[in-house]
Amino acid sequence: MMRVLDGVSLSAEHGAVTVLLGANGAGKTTTLECAQGLQRADAGTVRLLGEDPYRATPRLRARVGVMLQEGGLPPSVRPLALLRHVASMYRSPLPVDLLAERLGIDEFGAVSIRRLSGGQRQRLALACALVGRPDVVFLDEPSAGLDPQSRTIVFDLVNELRADGLAVVLTTHLLDDAQRLADYVYIVDGGRTVAEGTVAELTADTDTAGPRELSFETIPGLALPDDLLPHLQQSEPEPGRYVLRGSLTARDVELLARWWAGRGVMPSAISMAPRSLEDVFLDISGRSLR
Repeated sequence: MMRVLDGVSLSAEHGAVTVLLGANGAGKTTTLECAQGLQRADAGTVRLLGEDPYRATPRLRARVGVMLQEGGLPPSVRPLALLRHVASMYRSPLPVDLLAERLGIDEFGAVSIRRLSGGQRQRLALACALVGRPDVVFLDEPSAGLDPQSRTIVFDLVNELRADGLAVVLTTHLLDDAQRLADYVYIVDGGRTVAEGTVAELTADTDTAGPRELSFETIPGLALPDDLLPHLQQSEPEPGRYVLRGSLTARDVELLARWWAGRGVMPSAISMAPRSLEDVFLDISGRSLR
């Protein structure tokens, strides 16, 4: 038997968007399937709204919305008919016509699902996950395959779900989306939770930070000695503007400032490119393909 998860620990709060990141094979899909009750964990504790999701009652299921990235949509059914069928399973569903209009489903509502584009299927799957007014919603790659306009609509909708007090749990391989939406991020690697925090916490400057870029402007032709910061790449892309790239630490900045002071150099501008969530993710999970 292969152990897929070994040490994953996470929680999702109401009124927040919790994002799960991981490379292919990291264990994020299995984690979500255990949290949804689609798989049973061999050990540990899994609770969804206070209950074991694998033994969920119909009452619990009615409070949870699930959007799968692939599958789950009958190919011969028409989108609006499917959405109305799903809505009929709930006591107080969202108005189908309004939800369909919001996500643009009314534009292709009479076409069979097998003829829809990937982005159209994504919007339909999202609508099916939301129509029952869930308290918790799991979204697997909700913006995959969407055009910029559709992504904006989905982002606005996710923000509204957060504002309405829902617990939103999503996975995405689009790290810009994660940085834009997430209140809290868990990074899974090798079946374990290896990092967690808000986007600000994960991208905060530390001496252990990965590749960074510092630029400054001063007199043209200024050459830093080779032994001052030998681990950094140095360049002068245009006269008087210098760029240092590499694993930059606070100690490096201090050495550079001392070198400036010793030679009477006063930069007219200094800037540090902020680390992104993608930088953090790649530093943790590696930059090679798996």
